[in-house]
Amino acid sequence: MAMIGEKIRVLRLGRGLSVSELAKRSGVSKSYISNIERGVQKNPSYIVMSKIAASLHVPLEDLISHTSDPSDEKAK
Repeated sequence: MAMIGEKIRVLRLGRGLSVSELAKRSGVSKSYISNIERGVQKNPSYIVMSKIAASLHVPLEDLISHTSDPSDEKAK
C-alpha cells in the first residue's frame, strides 16, 4: 500500500516536476511538500492535499485512496 507521500512523489516525477515547481504551482512550501514525500508529515490537511492534487491534475481521491496505486492491484 503506497503512502500519500510516495504517491505524490511518483506523480510529480512522472510529470517532470521538481519539488520547487510543484510548490510554485500549488502554493504549498517546498519544505512541506518534501516532508510529505519523505513521510515526516504523515497527515497533511485536506486543503494542502487539494492544492497538490489540483497542481498534479489528479482527483484528490487518487492521492488519499489506498487502492489507486497500480502495484497494489498486481498484488491482489
